[in-house]
Amino acid sequence: MPAIDFHRTLPGYAPTPLRDLPRLATELGVGRVLVKEEAGRFGLPSFKVLGASYATVRALARRFGAAALTLDAVRAAVRGRDVRLYAATDGNHGRAVAHVASLVGAAATVYHPPGVTQEARTAIAGEGARTVVVDGDYDAAVARAAADADADPAAVLVQDTAWAGYTEIPRWIVDGYATLCHETDDQLAALGLGAPDLVVVPVGVGSLAQAVVGHYRAAGTGGTLLAVEPDRAAPLVASLRAGEPVTVPAGETIMTGLACGTVSALAWPVLRDGLDGAVTVSDDQAAGAVDDLARLGVDSGPCGAASLAAARLVLGQAGWRRAIGLRSDAVVLLLSTEGRAANPVPEDRV
Repeated sequence: MPAIDFHRTLPGYAPTPLRDLPRLATELGVGRVLVKEEAGRFGLPSFKVLGASYATVRALARRFGAAALTLDAVRAAVRGRDVRLYAATDGNHGRAVAHVASLVGAAATVYHPPGVTQEARTAIAGEGARTVVVDGDYDAAVARAAADADADPAAVLVQDTAWAGYTEIPRWIVDGYATLCHETDDQLAALGLGAPDLVVVPVGVGSLAQAVVGHYRAAGTGGTLLAVEPDRAAPLVASLRAGEPVTVPAGETIMTGLACGTVSALAWPVLRDGLDGAVTVSDDQAAGAVDDLARLGVDSGPCGAASLAAARLVLGQAGWRRAIGLRSDAVVLLLSTEGRAANPVPEDRV
């Protein structure tokens, strides 16, 4: 079953909005700017639940022989069993896994580095999960979650990054994220538009970007595909420069959900071969984009607003603009991956 068909069976499913922002189009010197606003996906403030729900249901359906790939069938298969979902997070993925655990009747343990905001910690715990603070960065939290899950026979590790020996569930998560792309295709078509000329996608470990690149390159559409990372946590840019995967220190940033030091092993070859470029933006640039989007009626946190910051960086420079061959009537798609509630901007950045 394609992920979007599964998602349509879930209670409360609706496509998230695609916002048409003529003021930004004028500012950036293009025909249209559209923002995919992921601030209210199944009642959660980010896109992450798309991957967490699809991957979890697939994993549990196979383990317990569910009659169908539906929430009800998996809930029935899990009933009366000891099942625990494990995940590491910078905030949104952990909350999504905890939320899905509550839907299917499983327990959840979520690991996170100290830099995760108190709001995110409270939200994860509010979904019924046990939370564990790991002394270290996001990569350390992933390693701890994987080790503890490996020692627990009742565990299912639902992680949105891949490494040698752990690829199947991350691949299903990427498949789940593709729902966002299929929705956007339908919404663009309803506006009388084809594939966008420029797509800007934020990158943490790169799984969403993998879904976006896979979607547009498979269809032979999508124009220029641009990734954006925080300047304090940019493993993709470093890896592209090195020509091979490298790990970088993940510094403190208001783009908490992007504060990762290593690109997913599954995402790396797809991004290396399919992206047209990758840039970094500062906290100040992301914070400014958050405020500007809010004034235009778009609910976007700093991770999501990084896409606007990147578009401004690239389209504001004549050399870069010529290099990607963007016309004055181009359609630009910005993927805003979270709402402001998912990752509030500190007051001194507003």
